[in-house]
Order: sequence, then C-alpha cells, then structure tokens
Amino acid sequence: MRRRRLLGLAAATSLILAACGSDTSDVERSSDATTEATPAPSTTTTEPPATTTTVAPEPTADTTPAAAAPDATPDPAATPAQMTERLARAEAAIRDPATPVDVLDRAAFEQQLLYRQLARTPDWEAEVTAALPEPYRAAATANVAARREFRSMHRTLSDALPAWRIVEPPPAEELLAYYQEAEATFGVPWEILAAVNLVETGMGRIRGVSVAGAQGPMQFMPATWAAFGDGGDVNDYHDAIMGAARYLAHNGGGRGEIDNALWNYNHSDRYVRGVKHYASVMAQDPNAYRGYHQWEIVYLSTMGDVWLPVGFESYERVPVAEHLGRNPGHHLGTATT
Repeated sequence: MRRRRLLGLAAATSLILAACGSDTSDVERSSDATTEATPAPSTTTTEPPATTTTVAPEPTADTTPAAAAPDATPDPAATPAQMTERLARAEAAIRDPATPVDVLDRAAFEQQLLYRQLARTPDWEAEVTAALPEPYRAAATANVAARREFRSMHRTLSDALPAWRIVEPPPAEELLAYYQEAEATFGVPWEILAAVNLVETGMGRIRGVSVAGAQGPMQFMPATWAAFGDGGDVNDYHDAIMGAARYLAHNGGGRGEIDNALWNYNHSDRYVRGVKHYASVMAQDPNAYRGYHQWEIVYLSTMGDVWLPVGFESYERVPVAEHLGRNPGHHLGTATT
C-alpha cells in the first residue's frame, strides 16, 4: 500500500491553540502552494531573499507522466445535504484507527476537498455545520475558518506551477514521535508543530526552495536555521521539527503563549489564526491528525485547483494549461475563490 497506517496516538494535553500568517508578494506564497498556505520565508522575514534553487538540477521540465483522471479524485458535493453526509463519513473514517489505509487515503482527500468547497460556499456553511454529528461540528468550523484565513493571504494567482518535487512524507507515527519529542523538550504543543508542518510543506511532501530561500519541511531561512538548527540538517524531518520547536520556544511558544511565536515564524495574523485553527482540531481529537497527514498538495492557480500528487516533479515553472493537458485528472475545479 502507498502509505503506512497510523496505529495509535497519544492523548493530547488540552487547550485550543492559536494561529499566524505572513503577507508576501512572492509568487509561491500568493498561489496557494501547499495543502493550505504556501512555503515562503517562514522563520524570519528580515533576511534578504536567497537565490532560488531546487533540490536537484537534472531535469528541466515537468516530468510527471500523463495520467487519466484517477479514481480516487472526489467530486464536489452537489447539495448541502450531500456534503454533510460525505463529510460525516470521511470524518468517521479518519478518526477510527481501524480504518484501512486505502480507505483513509480516500477519506482524507475527500475531507480536504470538501472543506475547500465549503469555505468558498458560505451559503451552505450554517446548514452543513448544524447537520453534522456533534463531534465534528467544531472541526468543520475550524477547518473552514483556516481555509479562509490562508486563502485571504493570496492576492494574485499564478498561471504556472512551481518548480517542486512532491514526495511521500514519513509515516504519521514517525512524525508524531518527532512532534511529541519536540514538545517534551521545548514545551511547544505537538499540535502546533503538526499544523505548521502541514501548512508549510504538506507534512514535508514539497521538496524545493521557496522563491525567498526558505528550505526544508519546516521552511527555514538559512540564517535562521544557522541560529536555531543546532547544527542539524534543515532537510531532515527530525532536525527541522526540533529546530522549529526551538525557534518557537525562543519566541514564547508554550501553551497559552503561542501567538507571538507563530507571528515571528511567519509575519501575518492570518497565518497565526489559520495554524491555530488546525491545531485546535487535533487538540480536541488527536486522531484528526490522521487526516491531515494524508492531505494532498493542492495548488490554487488561475485555472483553479490543481492536484500535485506524489511523483510530481518539475525543476522549472510549467504553465498550468500545459500540465493539465498531459494530466487532466489533476484538475480539481475551476473555482478560484
């Protein structure tokens, strides 16, 4: 199977957590580059932009093979009632540790896309939220609010896909262990670290350097990594998560004090709020992390949402129309709101 299954999650210590954000004009951040926001200069905005490079220079174009529309691509909901039913089913599957990995994959992708649809369909929101089973209502509200915060950070959309490789992230259990180790060491809630990792690079799926020079799964600028990386490898998941916790703790990142830390990580109140919304869902039910770990990379372009699955690989910017001509199944819709 494509992904290993999450076997169990430690119980979360309480409290609803905060969020942060950074308005920036660079193309990667303005184009909805990751699962929610975009990888840009996360841990500092005071350095001059570094020269943009990619992880490996060999190919010169989009090497993603042509693909038919994948069976796993969920369709938009046709009515509020249908959205409610499908969201409830997806949430139940995600939170059940016995769910097989292939079902979990499908449920997480459906959840992700339905929340994106609900965020841009405000007329449905009250009806859908009220009709969901009570355990999922707060999560739905938080996911929609997070989506809107990150979408509001993107002032312009791009007609070209970024120069990225999309890779399989480490198993959920492995990343969870790193988040919890970092919390035990630095006092930064593991849910916050997971939410930052999700927002910055889709749990590490995106490999590449942002246009401003940020690197690794937690998107550090070079000088910030030199100060807070403790001599580690910025592209190593464990080292990057520990570095992020070290940096957040330096800026007051304990429970109840997270806002300033997140704002220093990425200078935007919208980012702060968005990260806190996702963290609050995991704080309420740690099993919700299972779904976030499986979320795909969805890039909002001038042609709408484009799915960049594991295996996407391009070392130069590629016109969206050209990519979709080869991969029509990666087009998830034309809405750009």
